[in-house]
Amino acid sequence: MSRVVTLYRTIARYRLDELLPANQRPKFFSLLLRIFPVLSVPNTTPRGERLRRALEDLGPVFIKFGQLLSTRRDLLPHDIADELALLQDQVAPFPAKEAIQRIERALGKPLNDCFAEFDANPLAAASVAQVHAAQLPDGSNVVVKVLRPGIEKTIDHDLRLLKHAARLLSRWSRTGRRLRPVEVVAEYDRIIHGELDLQREAANTSQLRRHFRAGDLVYVPKVHWALTCGQVMVSERIYGVPVSDITTLEQKQVDIKLLAERGVEVFFTQVFRDSFFHADMHPGNIFVDCRTPEDPRYMAVDCAIVGQLDEQDLYYLARNLLAIFQQDYRLCAKLHIECGWVPPDTPIAEFEGALRTLCEPVFERPLSDISFGHMLVSLFRTAGQFDMQVQPQLVLLQKTLLNIEGLGRQLYPKLNLWDTAKPFLEQWVADRYSLQTMAKRLQEDAPALLETLPLLPDLMLNRLRQTPKSETAPRRSSSRVLPLATLGALSLGLGIAGSGTGWLLGGGGCLLCALLIRDR
Repeated sequence: MSRVVTLYRTIARYRLDELLPANQRPKFFSLLLRIFPVLSVPNTTPRGERLRRALEDLGPVFIKFGQLLSTRRDLLPHDIADELALLQDQVAPFPAKEAIQRIERALGKPLNDCFAEFDANPLAAASVAQVHAAQLPDGSNVVVKVLRPGIEKTIDHDLRLLKHAARLLSRWSRTGRRLRPVEVVAEYDRIIHGELDLQREAANTSQLRRHFRAGDLVYVPKVHWALTCGQVMVSERIYGVPVSDITTLEQKQVDIKLLAERGVEVFFTQVFRDSFFHADMHPGNIFVDCRTPEDPRYMAVDCAIVGQLDEQDLYYLARNLLAIFQQDYRLCAKLHIECGWVPPDTPIAEFEGALRTLCEPVFERPLSDISFGHMLVSLFRTAGQFDMQVQPQLVLLQKTLLNIEGLGRQLYPKLNLWDTAKPFLEQWVADRYSLQTMAKRLQEDAPALLETLPLLPDLMLNRLRQTPKSETAPRRSSSRVLPLATLGALSLGLGIAGSGTGWLLGGGGCLLCALLIRDR
């Protein structure tokens, strides 16, 4: 109950009612000011700053929510998003004694049995966990990440408050409903609970390390699984320069331009090659290995939040971005409808006009001056006017792209993201439909196809029996279709089982089956 009172008092103190249009502010706020006769922050203070200070007063869980909210630039005004982006997780560490107790309880053995050395002073502390340096018995230097005691209860309690506030905001005004606070809080719920499972973070780290095992673009620290569980994660300690420390990077004569361009390459490689990307790539999680300054590489930590895109999302994302590059707004509008991002009854001409109005003024500027990330945000915001539903996987992508572009231009202001993105996307689309890729897909799907193969004649017969006579009259007779379907199925099986000429027959079989099914 005390937290509810604190929430309402904070709303009143920072006059958060003024975030709503004047004609949509409920009288409830006036009542709050009378109930809580506290010194209000002057309403001359910018609204974004007041919201940021309110979240800081409410504590770590609300700060972290504000950080997430700052990435939703498709929903928020720019001044509020920019202010929320300033939020930092400046949280006091909890006592080393409690950290040690939690580690020993989670691992089921004394600290001395796990580590030869353990630094009681934390390297870093955040709202969910803190990190200590340690050394394994074999001499390896590691970091130990441990969850805060009682953090699960704190988060569950504050999430209930956030959900309550989101429901109230949805009821209060049309502006509140447009911001979709209930959906945003639900997304935050999913993300924050994912961060509470350090074993999941360790698994994400191992996956990312496997994708970049060559280590030429990104180095990801090794996880020590024998000392990792849901509450504790032990991983290799890395030594690098924070990517935001440009002064030190310049002193070490790092090739800054190459570093910025590689950041873009890392992003597109994760998204389009691996369909698995680090979705929390802010400067605090990215370091630079400067041992070879002419050939620098990134070092990534904290993989608690990752994004994944399925084949359909990747396809439509690449096609949409290429359509924007080519200023083909009609195609972009069609693709949004085709992939289900906007309702099927969306008027294409109207949507196309909105996209043209958004993009044409932007393309009048030099490409190096155009923000790829903000273009994507604007695209989603425009689609939102046509009832585009929140796509969590695209929100994470948008957030990561903004981080990467901001980081890249901080390193090298002349960075042109478009020059890197366009050929990458064109190559990805071309590779997707190459003969090698299609053959690989057939080979991967071979077991399932072979299991289905014996059933194909029966499936075709059933389909023929169910087709109304009026529909089948003008089409080829069943006596011709069934043998052809069987021939297609057999050639498909030959293609799966063999190689060389068999693949050619198999490809023909696939095409024949597809045409037959479509024709029926």
